[in-house]
Amino acid sequence: MIRLLLVMLMSGLSLQGCAQSQPERLGTPIEGYSHTSAAINRFSVNGNGGPNLSPYGYGGGQMCCAPLPVKWHPGLTVVVEWEKDPNPHASANWPPLGTDGYRAAYKLHAAKYTRHRAVVAVAPYERLGVVNVHFLPCNQVAVTAVLMLPRTPKYPYRFPQKMEEPATCPKP
Repeated sequence: MIRLLLVMLMSGLSLQGCAQSQPERLGTPIEGYSHTSAAINRFSVNGNGGPNLSPYGYGGGQMCCAPLPVKWHPGLTVVVEWEKDPNPHASANWPPLGTDGYRAAYKLHAAKYTRHRAVVAVAPYERLGVVNVHFLPCNQVAVTAVLMLPRTPKYPYRFPQKMEEPATCPKP
């Protein structure tokens, strides 16, 4: 009898090892939204790439993936890095594509790109969803990881699609 109890106890303990535990972090897609007249040539969240964004562009497609905790906690931040083209329509006045003149114009234009880095608080979420990065005037960034789309009633931010850059930006 004792032997049977011992076997049952050992079997129960060994089966516990087969139970799947919940992951602490998951990789979630990255999407971006430019609320300014600048183009975002590229950006990343914690070193993982996001799509390029046109001026006042929503979406731009999803890239994979930014690992985030399954459960949000106070103090959760991500590092967002991006390259910005402040004059994305300049090429309309350049010489024809493929010419030396075009290459020279592009080189001068690309020298005016700016690069930025920000540590950004992630808005609270109940269920982990897509990482949405909002690029705002004055090189500000807002980040969510909610399981809903922008412009839906419970989305954490209500940024207008088009935001104008002020004459002077506040000092960080």
